[in-house]
Amino acid sequence: MNKVDESLLHEVLDQDVRKADAYNIRKNGKGIERKSNPNIEIVPKEDGTGLDVYVKENTLFGIIHIPVIITESGLTDVVYNDFHVGKNANVIIVAGCGIHNGKHKDSRHDGIHRFYLEEKAKVNYVEKHYGEGEGTGKKELNPVTEITLEKNAYLSMNTTQIKGVDTTLRVTKAKLKEGSTLIINEKILTTGTQQAKTDFVVTLDGEGASTHVTSRSVAEESSYQEFTSNVIGNKKCYAHVECDAIIKDRGSVKAIPEIYAKDVDANLIHEAAIGKIAGQQLMKLMSLGLSEKEAEETIIKGFLK
Repeated sequence: MNKVDESLLHEVLDQDVRKADAYNIRKNGKGIERKSNPNIEIVPKEDGTGLDVYVKENTLFGIIHIPVIITESGLTDVVYNDFHVGKNANVIIVAGCGIHNGKHKDSRHDGIHRFYLEEKAKVNYVEKHYGEGEGTGKKELNPVTEITLEKNAYLSMNTTQIKGVDTTLRVTKAKLKEGSTLIINEKILTTGTQQAKTDFVVTLDGEGASTHVTSRSVAEESSYQEFTSNVIGNKKCYAHVECDAIIKDRGSVKAIPEIYAKDVDANLIHEAAIGKIAGQQLMKLMSLGLSEKEAEETIIKGFLK
């Protein structure tokens, strides 16, 4: 680990990775540090393609960190991490990837995370993506999240693309059984000519299942974002999908909603709002002494908070 590595970890994690109850650090396609405990076991897959993380039932308030950092230009890293969370367990899982690319070849990370939550299990999942480096090589991040929630399980998923990612395709697929809950909060910032695409597919199979998906994004300069959501209600259930976006300069955002009710008691809602920063908001902050640029930055920071 060098200064660049530590800086990347700082960008994608809110605290020291080594203070977690269990952790795994992956650098340039290989695990370099790992820690387990009696309730949380992190096991490398035999073919080296990722991890199996096992959380014992009734484990309470465990913290797991699984960051990825890439500093090698031209590297394509693909990792499969499977999380097996036992009945009644309650844990926090913090992931994220930071890429430093200072050369001309493209660097890319594809992270496939699969969650299997047993009955009444609860997980708070946090994921941050970040890119940096003055080289002409792209920083590409393509996360795939597959979720299976058993009866009365709960998963909260908070994902943030901070800055510096040239292209990203973010795919989330979830199947919810009876009484289970999925909460998703996504925040994306794009600048320059960056592109970001999000694709959510949530299937509510069990009676009383519910989901709330919120996407907040800012597209600046000539960047492009696309948000697609498909929610399917097969039983008495509830879903609310929100897509809110701010565009600046020549930025553009497309929202493609789809909701499909297959039961008379499926209650599905979709809302989308795309536009520039309201003039009244700018004027209010500028009246406090901020410049127009400072006022815009303050509004955007609060919007993505």
